[in-house]
Amino acid sequence: MSKISAIDCRIGFIGAGKMASALAAGMLKAGVFEPDRVSATDVSADALKAFAELTGGQIWKSPTEVLQNSDVVIIAVKPQHLPHLLTDMQSGISDNLLVISIAAGVTLNTLEKGLNNTGRLIRVMPNTPCLVGAGASGYSLGTKATAEDASLLEKLLTTVGVVRRVEESLLDAVTGLSGSGPAYVYQFIEALSDGGVRMGLPRQTATELAAQTVLGAAKMVLETGQHPGVLKDAVTSPGGTTIAGLHALENGQFRGIVMNAVQQATERSRELADH
Repeated sequence: MSKISAIDCRIGFIGAGKMASALAAGMLKAGVFEPDRVSATDVSADALKAFAELTGGQIWKSPTEVLQNSDVVIIAVKPQHLPHLLTDMQSGISDNLLVISIAAGVTLNTLEKGLNNTGRLIRVMPNTPCLVGAGASGYSLGTKATAEDASLLEKLLTTVGVVRRVEESLLDAVTGLSGSGPAYVYQFIEALSDGGVRMGLPRQTATELAAQTVLGAAKMVLETGQHPGVLKDAVTSPGGTTIAGLHALENGQFRGIVMNAVQQATERSRELADH
């Protein structure tokens, strides 16, 4: 089996929605592929049009055409559409093809059975900030996936953010945390902005300051390697403004609410796997 180069391989998306577009555009922006090495198919003409406009990639009419013209195939359809898709893919699949699934909650066992145990499979949970090179992804290998496959996947995903290998049993938690997490953060940024507006700041200024504050705080955690609690304490003076704000967050059970959000999203991902 020949090793696929992260530069030379052709990558095809079955499903051209927002997550597929984010991954493809992020990889193109990072220079991993030229547009003529990227393709997609989708039942939605609108999704295909948006994918083509964003990436400049090739559009195919069917999953079979994607399989025939790709070395790596990313399955990016909704979980409820997978059983029919996997049946359609069976005739075009081979062990020379690396298949990456980003369908939430769908296990490697389900994928492997659906493809008659053919093809090398990896299950990935990415998130939409891949579009701007700041994604956070977790992945697990199927039974036939090789160390070279894992290396290739990490090359692809590190161009659009951070990637971590985890046990498959933990991918639902990855879904609840980083897969769904951007939505929690967007809501937090919106709430920060609302607070600024409440205190008299213009909306655009408040939103820009809120977003930059979240970005800066995240960079501090990643680049200093310090525990978030240590960084929090460093900006919390006795009797000052920050401790007053933190007291309000504690009164509102902020941390418990965020933990509950991750828990409920994780449990929903598990429910999807059971159907």
